[in-house]
Amino acid sequence: MASTEGDPPREGSPVLSVLVYTRTAGFRHDSIPAGIEAMRAIGKEARWHVESTETPQDFSEENLARFAVVVFLNTTGDVLDKDQEQAFERYIRGGGGYVGIHSASDTEYDWGFYRELVGAYFRRHPPVQQATVLVVDKDHPATRGLPERWVRTDEWYNFRALPGAEHHILARLDTESYSGSDHPEGHPVAWWREIDRGRALYTAGGHTRESFEEPLFRLHLRGAILWAAGISDSPDDAEPRRVVRP
Repeated sequence: MASTEGDPPREGSPVLSVLVYTRTAGFRHDSIPAGIEAMRAIGKEARWHVESTETPQDFSEENLARFAVVVFLNTTGDVLDKDQEQAFERYIRGGGGYVGIHSASDTEYDWGFYRELVGAYFRRHPPVQQATVLVVDKDHPATRGLPERWVRTDEWYNFRALPGAEHHILARLDTESYSGSDHPEGHPVAWWREIDRGRALYTAGGHTRESFEEPLFRLHLRGAILWAAGISDSPDDAEPRRVVRP
């Protein structure tokens, strides 16, 4: 069952509604509770409605229609059955938003649509270490306000194959700033794409509990969710495509 967090809706005003999905069928990150808490804190500050769940049955058309954005927060393995996959694909193609965090790319390897959504699948990683993230698109809501050279510590994924041309790169790693990259020709760590009427954004950060306590990483996630909902900056700028109403 989903747990709920967020301020009551302001009378007569749409409220951005976010579902955070944390089911795992493989490795389970001990940072998941910190990630949920970060989502709730971001939502509380922004006056969003946030629910978290590990229940795949929540991926029904009726329930998904309640949310502007679904966040896959450190999911792993096969976390949806065929009916739930079909409902989620219809949700995205019909205008829903997706944000994948860290091991969202270690999820649903056998589902072709999810590969289109997440953009790349996890291959391996070096030890957690400090690296420099190069922000290549400073105007996107997910990167607006981040330093051009963003120094932070995380577990830096290598991927089986890099995102295709349909994915727009937001940030790359300076591969000389750390050890262990398989992608010296260019190592993306955040990107986005549109799929029919829907939007999808993936960010590779979020392995450690400390990641979710970083103000800049929270700013990054906040902007990612706003963009996936079809909002440029603030919930007051435009009405999201799916809302919870009073």
